[in-house]
Amino acid sequence: MSDLTTPPDASFNGIHLAMVRLKDKLTLAVKAVEDVRQDRSRLEAKIADAQSRIQHILSRLPEQSDTRQLNLLATDEPNPTISGDDHEPTTH
Repeated sequence: MSDLTTPPDASFNGIHLAMVRLKDKLTLAVKAVEDVRQDRSRLEAKIADAQSRIQHILSRLPEQSDTRQLNLLATDEPNPTISGDDHEPTTH
């Protein structure tokens, strides 16, 4: 009984086509991974920039022990004004 399956050339051709498809899929996966890596790098840089801006803003705020700070929640006055302020409080 001779070989009743597909001829050797056809099976090699099928394997070759499968390898080509696999290579194409791997190429797409590698590109997608590289795109994600670049996006992550950009986002990390944005986060670092935002953190430094926030830290800069926080460093400019007065300390809690600063007595010049106005505490609006602790006052009993209905319309608190800053001491030395000659202007009437405005309502909008």
